[in-house]
Amino acid sequence: MSTTTVKAPAEDDAVVEEDAGATAASRPRPSWWVKLIALAACLFTLWHVFASFLWIAPYSALREIPTQDVLSGYMLPMFGQSWSVFAPEPINGDYHFNVRAVIEQDGEEIETGWVSATDVELSMIRYNLFPPRAGIQSSEVASGQMNAYNKLDADQQAVAALDFAKDDGEAWMTRTFDELEGGDRPSAEAYIAKDHLATAYATQVAYAIWGADAVIRVQYRVSRQNVVPYAQRNDPDAQRPEPTFSTTGWRLPIEEEGQSREDFAATFRTQFERTQK
Repeated sequence: MSTTTVKAPAEDDAVVEEDAGATAASRPRPSWWVKLIALAACLFTLWHVFASFLWIAPYSALREIPTQDVLSGYMLPMFGQSWSVFAPEPINGDYHFNVRAVIEQDGEEIETGWVSATDVELSMIRYNLFPPRAGIQSSEVASGQMNAYNKLDADQQAVAALDFAKDDGEAWMTRTFDELEGGDRPSAEAYIAKDHLATAYATQVAYAIWGADAVIRVQYRVSRQNVVPYAQRNDPDAQRPEPTFSTTGWRLPIEEEGQSREDFAATFRTQFERTQK
């Protein structure tokens, strides 16, 4: 017959349990402001996940819960996302935004050469583990301008190619679009807004490179070049298609309220000078 011996708890074990209990009892509870910060962080995380989901998901009535304006105001420009790198319509080309200006130098008006704002910006993010958002601004401006330009008919595109470098340049552009005959033409309102944005961006580029006091008028040129077609991907001699351009004329410089030409120039000109070395 076997017997089982039950060992009484060791005195050391009792001491350990007493120490653990004393430690738990003596641990201070979080202050009310720590709890408040933790709650705010949790709520913000929930909102950010929810907003990101609504932003990338197909449009639905859920977007009207915060309203589209609130959602866009929160996501742009810092948290905007694009999933167009994936099928069924992946990105198959890139955009370039070029700027030139007429400047005053020694009492004469001189036309500068073209400067690729896109090349300057891309140099900020190439081989950079922490790329700044400043490295993609011109590409986004170019994309929006060309998409709006391509929706115009031939007569409207001819208007966009005109020079609007008088005191009422933008108003003159609007009137010229309105004077085109026929009520079945595409609306030019969206294009005018994109042209305004592109001109404002070209203005900052020109001011950064040639100086705000010297620039009289600016011109921008947007181009898009597709990649090698998928069917030719294995052809070592395949060439990228020729770029397409949206033709625009000269514009008066435009500055928006709240813009800082000094801050823009401090970033852009520094990078521009590095690319010239």
